[in-house]
Amino acid sequence: MYSTNLTGHFDAAHFLSGYDGKCKNIHGHRFDVSVSLSGKLIMSGEKSGMVIDFSDAKAVLNTLCDRFDHTLIYEKGTLSEALFAALNADGFALSEVEFRPTAEHFAGYFYRGLGKILPKHIRVLAVTVYESPENSATYSED
Repeated sequence: MYSTNLTGHFDAAHFLSGYDGKCKNIHGHRFDVSVSLSGKLIMSGEKSGMVIDFSDAKAVLNTLCDRFDHTLIYEKGTLSEALFAALNADGFALSEVEFRPTAEHFAGYFYRGLGKILPKHIRVLAVTVYESPENSATYSED
């Protein structure tokens, strides 16, 4: 079995509601999303010798990353109505998620999202999300 690896990214702000530390405040990261995919080699046509064309895989990853790029990501139910209304009225891009916006949850989100969109012959091995060059979380189902 062969594997391929690619990375996407998005720049976003988030906060951890109810957290007792600095991350309770709105702050930003350049989130890097590193993906490992596996599959059998394509044996004919213009993509012969590839697991998946990097540009095809990158387009799928970028679709998922673009949802969050340059937005404030917040967990559903953690913004007051007044703050939501003020941010929305001022035209800020907001991304509501059903999960606490940690690197761990983002790794799972991207893993599952890629699995739904990529061709069926491609298997997502693992997704690692970096909040910084030194801090990351990985999700896999193995």
